[in-house]
Amino acid sequence: MNTDRKPPLAWVTAIAFLCLFLLGLIDNLKGPTLTAMLQEMNFSDAQGGTILLWAYIGFLTASLFVGVVSDLVGNRFVVLATGVFLLAGILGYSVAQLFGLMAAAMAVLGIGLGCTDMAGNLIIVSYYTQNKGRYLNLMAFFHGLSSTISPYYAGLLLAAGLSWRQVYQYPLIAVGLLLMLGLFAPFPRPQIQGKSGINFHAIGRVLLQPEMGWFFFMMITYVAAELGIASWMAAYLQRIHQLGVAESSLFLSLYFGGLMVGRLAGSLFVERLGYLRSILLMAGLAVLCIAGGLFGPGKAYWLLPLTGLFFSIIFPTLTAAASDRATENVGTLVGLLFAFCGLGGALGPWMVGLVSDMAGIQAGFVVNLMTSIATAFGAWMLVRSAKGIKAR
Repeated sequence: MNTDRKPPLAWVTAIAFLCLFLLGLIDNLKGPTLTAMLQEMNFSDAQGGTILLWAYIGFLTASLFVGVVSDLVGNRFVVLATGVFLLAGILGYSVAQLFGLMAAAMAVLGIGLGCTDMAGNLIIVSYYTQNKGRYLNLMAFFHGLSSTISPYYAGLLLAAGLSWRQVYQYPLIAVGLLLMLGLFAPFPRPQIQGKSGINFHAIGRVLLQPEMGWFFFMMITYVAAELGIASWMAAYLQRIHQLGVAESSLFLSLYFGGLMVGRLAGSLFVERLGYLRSILLMAGLAVLCIAGGLFGPGKAYWLLPLTGLFFSIIFPTLTAAASDRATENVGTLVGLLFAFCGLGGALGPWMVGLVSDMAGIQAGFVVNLMTSIATAFGAWMLVRSAKGIKAR
């Protein structure tokens, strides 16, 4: 890249990393605060799952529109919208006293989280035409870092007697920083962009490729598994294995610590091993961890947080593999891809809560095993049909 591009590119890259840091920090407060919220509000597991469902309905809504908005008016607007929706959603959820208002606020927060995820990923796929998978995994490292901190931070505050509402309010400081960067940081011209507006013919040509259906399928199943575990692991460990709030939150931190370490390591090998083969390998190992943690003897539940290590590279590498198929209007394509991500995020935690209400949380957690198996199957199908795909 030209020397005169380096300073502004560094600024937008920092914004991308901050977006994923905020995503991990805020999104993963749901799991450790869920039990406290249900107890305070006297809600059932199904009601708790429904509130989480609205978060990902909001996420899905943002994913459908943010990519198109980015292609039309640029990434700065997306970053500013991110800050506004996060601010409104956090404030609304943390002060609401009625189920309907909490669900509505969670939907607004979900829109903010969808914008956050889209903004970070769009910046990377727009400005980095080389080694995209490496940079997406490096960016996802910051998501893993904040996701590791988030449950531990929440567990400490809850154990100290603070309200789950206060746990949500403190990250507003970081949201303010994102708004400042969105206002004042320079945004250079993206390296990947449409020639003029939205090229629907080019987008349709990509979407009609047979393999794209498997990319969408895997976005649903993988995100359902990752967030189903993240949202319900603490409650599962508390109810089935009688762990305390602080200890179960620490397990959740270990889960996200695995995501963080795995993504940092993944940035070193996904280009060499190949995007799709890397996903297949790690998805298979994740299935073994979840199955062992659920059905293994004694303290085999220690395998559950290890799942994060193997989940780590799947989402960013899947994004890289899919976005490689577009040469223009990449924002719109990534937006469609992330819409399916939002659908998975909505279904995963909700299905775990629904099954838990009907058959107990042990059965509910098996939903995460099923969605992980489906992800591994999708990766296997893509590897089989890898002709013409950058699986390398």
